[in-house]
Amino acid sequence: MATRQGRCTNFGNCGVADKRQVITVPQGADFVCPEDGRALTEIGSQAPKRNNTLVFAVVAVVVLLFGFVTWKKFGGSAPGSATGGGGLAGTHNAILRLSGSNTIGASLGPSLAEAFLKDQGATDVRVLPGANPEEKVVQGVMPGDTSASVIKISAHGSATAFTDLADDNCDIGMASRRIKPDEATKLSSLGDMYSAASEHVLGLDGIAVIVNAGSPVSALGKDQIMKIFSGDFPDWSQVSASHGAIKIYARDDKSGTFDTFKSLVLAGKPLAPGAQRFEDSNALSEAVASDTNGIGFVGLPYVHSAKAIAVSERGARALQPNRLTVATEDYPLSRRLYLYSPANPQNRFTRKFVEFALSKQGQDVVGNSGFVAQNVTPQSQAVAEGAPLEYKQLTQGAERLSLNFRFRTGKSDLDNKAIVDVDRVVTFIADLRYTGDKILLFGFADSTGTREGNNALSLNRAKIVEDQFIQRGLKPAVVRGFGSDLPVASNDTDEGREKNRRVEIWVKK
Repeated sequence: MATRQGRCTNFGNCGVADKRQVITVPQGADFVCPEDGRALTEIGSQAPKRNNTLVFAVVAVVVLLFGFVTWKKFGGSAPGSATGGGGLAGTHNAILRLSGSNTIGASLGPSLAEAFLKDQGATDVRVLPGANPEEKVVQGVMPGDTSASVIKISAHGSATAFTDLADDNCDIGMASRRIKPDEATKLSSLGDMYSAASEHVLGLDGIAVIVNAGSPVSALGKDQIMKIFSGDFPDWSQVSASHGAIKIYARDDKSGTFDTFKSLVLAGKPLAPGAQRFEDSNALSEAVASDTNGIGFVGLPYVHSAKAIAVSERGARALQPNRLTVATEDYPLSRRLYLYSPANPQNRFTRKFVEFALSKQGQDVVGNSGFVAQNVTPQSQAVAEGAPLEYKQLTQGAERLSLNFRFRTGKSDLDNKAIVDVDRVVTFIADLRYTGDKILLFGFADSTGTREGNNALSLNRAKIVEDQFIQRGLKPAVVRGFGSDLPVASNDTDEGREKNRRVEIWVKK
């Protein structure tokens, strides 16, 4: 009986896809994944078996002879390879393999790979399509070479970053979420995946919730947004003084923006069935801007003529999404983007690529791709009305730098991003010819424990950061702890409490 063979490509959401299982389906039966019901990607078909051994042997000999002649003709590069002419690029000359998040891999990954090859001195650098839309190949001719080298990028979802690292199918994993404990355990042979040697914060992403410019709604709580987008609040009167059926606009299921929104807002609840879905953020933003009852969500670069609202968590002030609030991770709908690598990579290009991605030049690529880069910038910021008097006095005439120092969960050590950020700040200070007497450090704690205890904890955190600067030749002018004042997230959740345990840095003009 004739059959068809296929694979499920719903990576990260389907076990069959993650295991790369080949599914055999009888001719005439539904060609779908048995686990998630999605259509399979066909990889070939099988008719009833016949004795075609001789035919196959003849064809194989012809193909081998043709390949050898072509290889000699093109100096060792077969047509369709990374060093040949047009068509899909091959990957047998791959010097580096990136795998994982579509949020990173769709555009940012190729842009970084292109800039990296140019930084290495490569010429004729090009981004070419891979075997399917989720894969790309970036090729260039390295100095001293006559044939092209390639960087292979597979963007099938964050979960595949860790399965591919485990199976040695990639050198660097791309993830739009942090690695899970069970994933880290499976990769223990590569080192501690939570260490600074393996976990690298590539950049930051923020999701803006948008409404029509004329809407009276200017701020919403995260729980209210969740109820709107899940369909529990179908009318504007349930969250504001206005009336009218709420029209929901959302990105499609393939969107990394939608993945972020699901994890940060929907918390496992399904999107309202009447939501209108968009593949393109520009089209979504335009639709919301044209609908007085519309609401949607987009990345920061796509707000355009719609209005971005402030978002709050319980017990914290509402914050507008902008490059400062996302860079400091104070904005509730912000998240980190990661690169993961072996602690001691065998591929010499692995560490070089990570170092480039985290450098100022690499971070410029992150920013130009629509994400929030980690290059340090000073920003003027209005101080909240309820801020402590001393905080108001100290920040008067000062500018806040575009980062917060945060700590490893349950520890007093700076986390991996903060360790790199200290050096970024030192470079920033040196470039502007500032001295330590320009630096102000303000520590904060969550609301757990007594006020006296929280004040001591917050001051201790600020002193930990101070020590890092002193080791680098800078003595901050002011180091203070303000306890649980000015929370940026809810103290009702572990995630919120962790966000509130932070150190702000300001500089005097």
